[in-house]
Amino acid sequence: MRARLRLVAAGASVLALVLGGCSAAGSDGQDGAGVVVTTNILGDITSEIVGDEADVTVLMKPNADPHSFAISAQESAALEQAGLVIHNGLGLEEGVQRNVDAAVAEGVPDLAVGEEVDPISYSDGGSQGQKDPHFWTDPERVRTAVEIITDRIVSDVDGVDEQKVRANAESYLGELDELDEWMTGQLGKIPDEKRTLVTNHHVFGYLAERYDFDVLGAVIPSGTTLASPSASDLEDLAGTVRDAGVRAIFADSSQPDRLAKVLADHAGIDVQVESLFSESLTGPDGGAPTYVDMMRANTEAIVGGLTGD
Repeated sequence: MRARLRLVAAGASVLALVLGGCSAAGSDGQDGAGVVVTTNILGDITSEIVGDEADVTVLMKPNADPHSFAISAQESAALEQAGLVIHNGLGLEEGVQRNVDAAVAEGVPDLAVGEEVDPISYSDGGSQGQKDPHFWTDPERVRTAVEIITDRIVSDVDGVDEQKVRANAESYLGELDELDEWMTGQLGKIPDEKRTLVTNHHVFGYLAERYDFDVLGAVIPSGTTLASPSASDLEDLAGTVRDAGVRAIFADSSQPDRLAKVLADHAGIDVQVESLFSESLTGPDGGAPTYVDMMRANTEAIVGGLTGD
């Protein structure tokens, strides 16, 4: 069963919550009774685990950029009243890291999930040598994340029924196993000579490692959307794309695809720009309202883009 999931919005609802003296993370008015999650991908995963046992407050709105989204003073206060703060870590939430740090300094328990799932390093680009925070593109690592999140919810969030939380987690782990099996079958349809990814920034390293793809490069040679490519970066990558005969460039649905289109034009060949839900979930009608939906949609887009089907 889904959690009592709340997307915190800066405005009247949050202001009323604070002025009314209620905990932003709990339904019973007690601090330490609920979970606050930074990104909507982790929010969805966490809500599957928590079920009806506590409130899950998600700070990042649908279709937002995890690198640049910011929160209000009221939302920052919610962080400091949580029973547990779950964040991605590894430098992903650049716009709210100081708020998370402030909550931790106040003694709020936190879990930086990305640091616990055997993170890999970027292999090239402006972030070379840094740990890659985009672990959710590998369902097996998400499976590890579910186990870690479950343990921390049981230990840190007041009032939850451990048996129910662990049952929720076990059910969701089954969904992830089914997802991984389905993705393996679908992505296996792509011939070896076409298993090459070019994206708008470095976000699919984990997917490439698990499902045997080559990441040829990124339009923005960095792990963050806040960076910008130089003219020489575009020219170099365009030449590589042209030489490799890449069929498609994949751009995040929450980011303008202008740079990917510029690269396609520079390559001088017929390269399609395909949209993926790589860093944010959508609203209910947006095509990727849950993590599982997002990964299924991306798999279908990758298969179609690289095979022409």
